[in-house]
Amino acid sequence: MNSPKINPNMIKCDVSDIWKVLGKAWSLLILKNLSTKEAIRFNELKKILPEISNTVLADRLRELEHEKLIIKKIYAQVPLKVEYSLTKDAKDLEIVLEELERWIKKRESITKNKK
Repeated sequence: MNSPKINPNMIKCDVSDIWKVLGKAWSLLILKNLSTKEAIRFNELKKILPEISNTVLADRLRELEHEKLIIKKIYAQVPLKVEYSLTKDAKDLEIVLEELERWIKKRESITKNKK
């Protein structure tokens, strides 16, 4: 039985497309912080990441929602309540984010020991 042929251009395209979003400043930090709770409101994220501007935070949330990595839930109430949470696909990224965080901490300790 022949295995299906994989189109390397398709793989490159898929990786390139998602990396355009994940590679942007703040995207991974937003996802990592969303992974710590069921849902987070905009102002909560802003408090966690005080260095990010409101415009950039709104842009990244919009991009992550467009890529189906986060869910934006709007509650019909006054004042308006909006919460963000991870999609199932993004929850699968939690392991990757944890490993990346572990690698960064390991690298930091190696760098400190060299000084």
